[in-house]
Amino acid sequence: MAQEPGTPGAETPAERTPATPAPVELSDLAALKALAQPRRQRVLQHLTLHGPATSATLARALGLNTGSTSYHLRELARYGFVEETEAEAEVEEGLEGETGRTPGHGRERWWRVVPGDRRFPPRSRQSAEMRHVMDELNHHAYAADLELFEQLQRDSAETGPWADAFPYSRGTIRLTLPELGAFFEEYIALLNRYKRPEADTPAGARIVLTRFLAYPAPLAEADPAHNRKETEPS
Repeated sequence: MAQEPGTPGAETPAERTPATPAPVELSDLAALKALAQPRRQRVLQHLTLHGPATSATLARALGLNTGSTSYHLRELARYGFVEETEAEAEVEEGLEGETGRTPGHGRERWWRVVPGDRRFPPRSRQSAEMRHVMDELNHHAYAADLELFEQLQRDSAETGPWADAFPYSRGTIRLTLPELGAFFEEYIALLNRYKRPEADTPAGARIVLTRFLAYPAPLAEADPAHNRKETEPS
């Protein structure tokens, strides 16, 4: 989904251009609840992968009714996650005698994701209720990412050269907390180097989803045998 705020998380890079918005912290609980709703996560993912769509298009793709998708789009728009975009759809009005189909033109409400650098408050500043919402949001987001990753791997036999487009890395590094923050910002800056508008995208390019996840390893548990006092009877 284009809505990819993380903890600290970001959607657009740390190295800014005049046209790039500065980071915005999502501290409004109502906005986080709106974002955490599972069906809205699916709506955002579809808009991210496939571009602008109408509520009817989303309904067909997600197996929902148009009333439901319209409602979720309005709620996402209320908090600035999506917006209406100018688009004109060509609608087939049906058959006209034996001359074939007569195309008509109608105005429909098209929606797109609003780009931005949205970040969540650090966990230490989250209330108990906000932590619960964040846990729900992350649970659904991680599950959707893994499901899509596995699906694309299963279908990769038909993608030609893109069958090898699944690089990933698992590693460990020793960092202080400030170094971890700096590491994250360097990662966001690297993304910024490759971000470009659709008009500047070369032929053969595809949307590539990127995810960043880092967490401290659990502290080693002390060996009870080493904690036993020397005077303790055996």
